[in-house]
Amino acid sequence: MLPIIFLLMVGIPIAEIAVFIEIGGRIGLWPTIGTVVLTAMIGTFLLRQQGLATLQKVQLSLEQNRLPLAEVFDGLCLLVAGALLLTPGFVTDGFGLLLFLPPFRSLLRHLLVRYWAASGKINVDIHAAGFDGGGSTDGRNHTIEGDYVEVDPKSADQDPPTQPPRISK
Repeated sequence: MLPIIFLLMVGIPIAEIAVFIEIGGRIGLWPTIGTVVLTAMIGTFLLRQQGLATLQKVQLSLEQNRLPLAEVFDGLCLLVAGALLLTPGFVTDGFGLLLFLPPFRSLLRHLLVRYWAASGKINVDIHAAGFDGGGSTDGRNHTIEGDYVEVDPKSADQDPPTQPPRISK
């Protein structure tokens, strides 16, 4: 992960400088600066418009007692898109504009969920989220034990068992 972050921190500025030189050489200094300012203004407008729409979707989801996971992901994408469009540069503007497109966000969400599900590396740190209950800061993993019953969708019309089967260790 660290090499990827390093490559992004070095590669993006180099790409931005190269694109600035190329576009500045073709259309001139002031049109290039004007384009960068215009994309920042467009980004601000899109962020406000789509951000408010996403906030309304979150409120509607909560009213329906549904977790607004897709809406929160969209809100995060919009936050990143706004930051990218406010950052001077054409490469960052391109990525920022892509994040403003709902089909692209949906595709990105789908790909990330598939990747996380395939890798099996979805971790939730309950200590960082403040849900450890006992205030334990010993850094050890805590196991929550429980019972489960597999439900076959084909036999959903049958009554569930009154007592779940016990699982022995």
